[in-house]
Amino acid sequence: MHIQTTGAGPDLVLIHGWAMHADIFAPLTRLLAPHFRLHLVDLPGHGSSAGDNADCAPAACAEALAAILPRAIWAGWSLGGIISLRAALDHASQVRGVVEIAASPRFVLGPDWPHGVSTDVFTQFAAGLHRDYRGTIERFLALEALGSDHAQAELRELKAHVFDHGEPSLDALQQGLISLDTTDLRARLAELTMPSLWIAGRRDRLVPAAALRWAAEHSPQGCFVEFSSGHAPFIGHAAEVAEAIMVFARALAP
Repeated sequence: MHIQTTGAGPDLVLIHGWAMHADIFAPLTRLLAPHFRLHLVDLPGHGSSAGDNADCAPAACAEALAAILPRAIWAGWSLGGIISLRAALDHASQVRGVVEIAASPRFVLGPDWPHGVSTDVFTQFAAGLHRDYRGTIERFLALEALGSDHAQAELRELKAHVFDHGEPSLDALQQGLISLDTTDLRARLAELTMPSLWIAGRRDRLVPAAALRWAAEHSPQGCFVEFSSGHAPFIGHAAEVAEAIMVFARALAP
């Protein structure tokens, strides 16, 4: 996996969401780089890791990254949040704290879980990848921006970056959708041994804020914050998200 390291200070890993790459964090990295040594990850099949055909299941990615990165705070957005959470659960000695940005321990609805989306959403996107590759990704981006106070600006930002490094691989996209559809880490939250910060978008149509509030309440050292945003709060509310991460980091043990 391609990892860009920049900035100075405590180590902070940033992991992007489905179909994207690390450059999507640009509004956030500009604010965080003076305070952290950032490790910006491009997941297999995405961005500058487009030629990497490694297993991109969350557990496999977490294991691979934990083996090469220094002990750090791990922050992940959406799909990247699942990977960060797996790292915190499976490789706790490498994770000082975990930040979940619009990421839930379970993304899909269930009889005992009202805080998700229908599994049909992922089924439709998976089918659409074969019929209209770019159109399907752009529809997903529109869903991510929906509900934000700055929806059009956020959608332009997402679209401007998604194909910066070419197209993500079809296999990686399909694996990502499977991970979003099948992951359920709710029962393991009690195992977290480090503090966690759950950052939600109040108007997120993919991951309801209630999911992150629930996760924070069921994590031993969890805290919750939400902003008036859609699924990408770090674009329209970059300063507020950066401040939340910095406050969280300052409270961690050295």
